[in-house]
Amino acid sequence: MAFFSRRQFLAGVAASLSVPASSRAAESVRVATLDWALLETLLAIGANVVAATELRQFREVAVTPEVPATTADLGLRGTPNFEVLRFARPDLIFNSNFYAWADERMRGVAPVESHAIYKPGESPFALAEQATLAVGERLQLAAARQLTEELAAGLDRYRALLAAGDGRPVIPINLGDARHFRVFGSDSMFGEVLKRVGLTNAWQAQTSYSAAAPVGIEILASMPDAWIVMIPPHPADALATLSVSNFWNALPAVREKRVLMLGSINPYGALPAAGRFADLLAEGLDHAWNG
Repeated sequence: MAFFSRRQFLAGVAASLSVPASSRAAESVRVATLDWALLETLLAIGANVVAATELRQFREVAVTPEVPATTADLGLRGTPNFEVLRFARPDLIFNSNFYAWADERMRGVAPVESHAIYKPGESPFALAEQATLAVGERLQLAAARQLTEELAAGLDRYRALLAAGDGRPVIPINLGDARHFRVFGSDSMFGEVLKRVGLTNAWQAQTSYSAAAPVGIEILASMPDAWIVMIPPHPADALATLSVSNFWNALPAVREKRVLMLGSINPYGALPAAGRFADLLAEGLDHAWNG
């Protein structure tokens, strides 16, 4: 009987969380959005996204799903270009509670439907599942249910894999500068993923809208047993300063090589961001534990 290596297992789980490009419905309903969490959801389920915001930065921060070259860039999320939106001719616009102020203006272009993924006191993972299924049903895209089911199954498999690890807690952070960081709590998408794969979030204090910032770097000294999981983008000068910082290099996690630098992930993403975080975290921990 042949057994898969851990790397093959990880690659298989990661592949199962990806929606094939062939699922894209190029001639389907033309949709637009201002919200990045909804953008990555729409792209992941194969929606025909004709316009969205800050696409260059989205490609750098979220990385995946891939944005088609034909998608028009509406500019900044806070000040979108409504003329470009009109020229993109969407049939339907998806919006969130973050940008509700734009609803009235956008209704002059196309009907607007709103879905909230981040609300104080509510699970962003559950809200992302609800939004994914609702959007999929609205657009008649079966890939939406496929995404939710395969992500849930993949997280279960990661839970089984990571159960064989060292049992240490994890603190997911994003650097603001060399002395401060943003930490993602239990109510963040990253915190939700940690819970679903059986890992403990070392940050137990309250957060606001899923993250707390800024937090002084000295707080990390109070969590000597934790893995520090760094989620880009980070300021380049902050990383350079940390590399020669006596305080940073004296931290137990740094001395014992319990710091993981993941690839960039949308910190306020939806299910695609949850899947990317799970993939990168599991791969990083597996490599650290097993070489």
